[in-house]
Formats: sequence, structure tokens, C-alpha cells
Amino acid sequence: MEKLLTRWGRALDADCPLNDYPRPQLKRDSFLCLNGRWDYAILPSRVELRDYQGEIVVPFSPETILSGVERTVEPTDVLYYRRRFEFHRSNDRQLLHFGAVDYKCEVCLNGQKVGGHVGGYLPFTLDVTDAILDGENELTLRVTDPSETGTQASGKQTSKRGQIWYSRTSGIWQTVWLEEVPEKHVESLRLTPDIDENTLTVEVKATGTGNAKVMATKDGAILAKGVTENGRVVLRLTDYELWSPENPCLYDLNVEYGDDVVTSYFGMRKFSVGKDDKGVSRLMLNNRPYFHNGLLDQGYWSDGMYTAASDEALIYDIQTMKDMGFNMLRKHIKIEPLRWYYHCDRLGMLVWQDMVNGGGEVNQLTAAILPGLGLGTCTRAGNISDGEKNYKLFSRADRFGREEYYRDAAGMIDLLYNTVSLALWVPFNEGWGQFDSVKAFEFFREKDPTRSIDHASGWHDQGVGDLNSFHIYFTPFVFPKHHKGDDRVVALTEFGGYSMQTKGHVFNTQKFFGYRKYSDPEKLWRAVRHLYLDRIKPLIAEKGLSALVYTEVSDVEDETNGLLTFDREVVKISVERLREMNRQIGF
Repeated sequence: MEKLLTRWGRALDADCPLNDYPRPQLKRDSFLCLNGRWDYAILPSRVELRDYQGEIVVPFSPETILSGVERTVEPTDVLYYRRRFEFHRSNDRQLLHFGAVDYKCEVCLNGQKVGGHVGGYLPFTLDVTDAILDGENELTLRVTDPSETGTQASGKQTSKRGQIWYSRTSGIWQTVWLEEVPEKHVESLRLTPDIDENTLTVEVKATGTGNAKVMATKDGAILAKGVTENGRVVLRLTDYELWSPENPCLYDLNVEYGDDVVTSYFGMRKFSVGKDDKGVSRLMLNNRPYFHNGLLDQGYWSDGMYTAASDEALIYDIQTMKDMGFNMLRKHIKIEPLRWYYHCDRLGMLVWQDMVNGGGEVNQLTAAILPGLGLGTCTRAGNISDGEKNYKLFSRADRFGREEYYRDAAGMIDLLYNTVSLALWVPFNEGWGQFDSVKAFEFFREKDPTRSIDHASGWHDQGVGDLNSFHIYFTPFVFPKHHKGDDRVVALTEFGGYSMQTKGHVFNTQKFFGYRKYSDPEKLWRAVRHLYLDRIKPLIAEKGLSALVYTEVSDVEDETNGLLTFDREVVKISVERLREMNRQIGF
């Protein structure tokens, strides 16, 4: 396999990579980045750690090029980390943050266990006040990762890499950082805009008791201010601009709670479902029909896999897709660092967020064969993914894995609730670990009633949610009939996947995967243009099609379906051509 570095990977500062503040919607002045060179060891679980084996660049997984290790952590291995750092306290409490560690970890500081975490995609915080020292400190981690041998959320990771499945990543893969806070401090914010009532509801979760002062501003001018009662305040706004991809207007938010001061931001917008002037169900933005023209975004990088080499790399993907005329990215079975969502907010890119799939190995009968025969794409298909007897069919026989799904889903919703650009949740994709779909939809709706939900993207549809969602790759491009009595929004949530290898920029030079393969850029462009303008465009008005998700942003390993190469060095179809094509797509 070829080693492909991105331009940002080539410019990496291995001593302090990804040194941007990692939590833009809850920001303090206190920030000590612990990314950089750590010691590591990878040992079978039966072997005792006696010494470390070398250096690893955190936050890149050991399987990646940018980590400097390029070793696979097997399910039977233990991955050890050690970092020594200088610290001098200046406030009451010291908090240690991990953006994400895949999958299970135990954390010690100066030989004292300070906590741990289970789950590979969500951030966690440990109060290390009683363990941290003035002067030199030693931080250690013990990490295990069952990868696809377990039933936890694992995304597309597998030891059997190929086609649409990718190499596993383990261990720390997001920023590690320290901050100091007063004894009484803000723990989280929950921001709910309401453009119908011209309000922003701010809920402040904090330690201790007392009220917080809250102030919304734009360019230093005060829009509204108030004081929380029982942790909540409703700010009434006037003379504000609505957020949209065309006008990504954001406002600043300042919260003071005793001696603690945090800054955040928000946007005034509304996501909903409604009727257009012809009575067709459409996705709505700010109470008007809005066509979602998007791309599947895996979030993988040739040199860092789960982890982009820099903030600039994240921005490049989002801005390039926006320049091409797309207005939405479907983040596919991965949760990104919070800075990615921040850039979508400020640049104006709608986000559809998938839940990370879990369960056992994907059952090909339910994931491919039945849908291929047309038996998995019908509305209310006998509730075949619901009920105890069918858990095994969908690789969800493990009760712990099903319970963990809901814990992870709740954590994801809480984490991303304030994201201005996040328009839609996707609880399940293509029957990969799908179970109790109606219950899952109701869970998402209760946790977040402000966004639309595509409960089962692609097939095994249970007739709930806001979307009637289809994936069409191999079959003739005839849009399926709407089922009688089904008044949901019609969306083509995966299609295309047109593939082309670009010499010098491919991961696997021996073979590659694509749904339709093309040999040169001109043939690829003609095929994509025909697909959009001749096949897709008529469906928007005639069939009520309301959203598109083309596969995909970039190549990933063997899968060469991207508009960009895996290393982001080549744009396969020019930005100008795609922008002109997309100008003709929509209502």
C-alpha cells in the first residue's frame, strides 16, 4: 500500500500538533495543549509493561503515518501511553480533557488513578486537582480496543480492510488538554434558538449554586442580556439576521458565573418539515422549503485516518465542497472534533449527523442480499429490524451493545446540540446494527425535538421519522414509488459513487472499489453531469425529491469514489464545473 501524505501532514509540527482551542462553544482563557510527542508501547495483554518502545505523536492513532508508529493494535493488545509535562497551578480546580480515545482507557496522573472512559467517539473530562503537582507531572494511559470483534460503536473500522471498510484506528485520536477553573464553574451550555418567538433559551449547567449573567452580542454591541433562574434564561432578540448556508451569521455569547467567564456563540435558525406551495413535503430552513444538496463525508485522511493534520485541513474539505456548490455534508458514522462543526457553522455548511454503527459483524443477508432483492427498502417492511427474535439477524444480540448505543447516542446529541449547522440526525445506516428502530427514533425526537430525523438511511425503513430515505447505486435509476399514506420527505440519501483512480494519489495500486468506474476526468465529469442534470433534476419537481447525498467527498483507501483524492492533492472534477452544475439543482 502506498503512503500518501497530505500537504498539512508534510507541514506538521510534531511537538505540538492541533494546537487550536478544541471546544469553541465553551471557551475559557485557560488552555494547556498536551498534544505532541508521548512515549508508547503496544503489548499483548498477558505481557507486563516494563519499558516503553518509542515515541508516538498524539493525537494520531498508532496505525497512522502521522503518529510515527504505523503499528496495528490488535484486540488482544494493550496500548500504553506516557507524557511528562510541566505545570504550575493558578486556579482552584484542574480539569484534564480527552477529545476521544478508542475504546476503553484507564488514566493515571503521577501514579494515581484519576479515572477512565469507555467509548471511542465522545469527549470526557477528569478532575485531576488532587493528583496534579506544581512542577513535573507524569500522565499515563492504558488503552484496549476490541475494534470489530466487539459490539461497541466502531464505524467502518475492520481488520479485513477493503472496498467500503477501512483500517482500524485505536487509542487517542483527538486533542488532550488541561484547563483550570474556579471551584464554582460552568460545566455546559444548552442553546435553543426560536425564530418564531424571537428568543434564545440558554440553559447553564454549573457546579455549586447561584445564577449566571448571560449576554448576547454582535461585534461588541449588546443584543440581549439576562440572568439565569434555576439555570435557565430566555433572551428576547430583535433586529437579528437568520443563519443559512448563504448567510452564516453567528452571534457571540458571554456567560459569567461567579469568577468563571466563558464565551460561546449561536445562530438564529430553524429546521423543520413542511409543505411547499404544491402540497409536497419538504425539508424547511427558517420556515421555507430548502433543498439539501450534499455529499457523504467519511472524515478519513490518508496520513491521520480519523484525525486531520490541522485545522486548515478540516477547513479545506468544507470550503472546497461549498465552492463546488454543495450546501450539506452527511457526516458518515463518525463524530468529528468540535472544531469541524464550528467551521461548518461559520462557513455555512449544513450537517447531517450519523450515529456511529455498532453491533457484531454486519450480516450480509440483511445488509446487502435482501435490499438487493428489493426486500429491505419498503416502508413498514414488517418491522423486520424490531423485536427480540430479530436482534441476531441484525448483529444486535448483545444486550450490553444495545444499551451502549443509547448511552452513546445521548452523549452525541448532548455534545452536538448547540451546533448551528446541524440539521438532521441519522440513527441507523443500511441495517448496520439496526434494532428497535421506532424506539430509537422516539429517543432521538425526545432528546432533540428541534431537528429532523432520518431514522433508517437507505433501507429497512419502519415508516417513522421525517424522511423516506433511499440509497440507489447499482439498480437502474428509477425513483421508488412513494407508499400510500406516507407523507414524509423523499430523500436520496446515498447515490453516485462514481470512481476514478488518479495515478500517484491512490492508496491501493493493485485494485480499487467504485460503484461505476471511469478511466479519465472528462468521462467522469460527463457521467456526473448526466446523472445530476438528466436523471436527478427531473425528480425534484416531478417526484418531490427534497435532498441528495452524493458519494462522496474524498477517496478512502481502496474506495476511490471521491471528488478529491485521498491525500486531497487532486480535485477530480473542477470546482467551476461542479458549481455551475449545482446552480441548476434545487427548487
